Amino acid sequence: MTEQATERVGLWLGLQAGGFLGLYFGFSLALVSALTSPDEILRLVYFMVLPPFIGSILLGPFLARRVRPVISKIPPFNRVLDAVKGLDEGQGKWRALSHIRSDGRTVRLDLHDSTRVKEILAATLPLVESFPIRYIVGRGIPASRQPQLRPLVLETIDSQFSKTRQSRFTSAIEVGPELSEELRNQRKKINRLLTIFLPIATFLGWLEMR
Repeated sequence: MTEQATERVGLWLGLQAGGFLGLYFGFSLALVSALTSPDEILRLVYFMVLPPFIGSILLGPFLARRVRPVISKIPPFNRVLDAVKGLDEGQGKWRALSHIRSDGRTVRLDLHDSTRVKEILAATLPLVESFPIRYIVGRGIPASRQPQLRPLVLETIDSQFSKTRQSRFTSAIEVGPELSEELRNQRKKINRLLTIFLPIATFLGWLEMR
């Protein structure tokens, strides 16, 4: 089951997100101001205080329109543990409790030390329709602990999922749910808004510091 849209995240969270973006932008300007004009204390305070409010007002209503995905009542970590039952290989080898971690949303599954990689993938890949799973596979180079692991996992994932659902890192491959059309369009609009807003705000900040 792919992620589906439910209710909006709400104005309060939207304002917080807009304020955070404004704070990040203001901190960047304040840093430049402190390096170029360290005596301008008032301008430094101005950059730290005003951008979060401006970001909340301008971006908050747009960010508030983002929708929440459907969240399962069963934590992702528990669902992965249930899926790999019977695949433990004993102490010193692959075990679920020592090779699976979670930050509450994304599950990190280390495939090192396992001789049943394909079985683990077959058991856990269906779950990525509901939440992301990051497979720790190493860099896949001769100096890696298991150089054949990354190509094996990539081959399996590529045969089942498009590149748009994959995120590849130096030592890991993450597969996530397919976003709904509404959510994809919404993210495009927000990214377009940020692309327009941030350069304009940066230019105005540069004019202020001249």
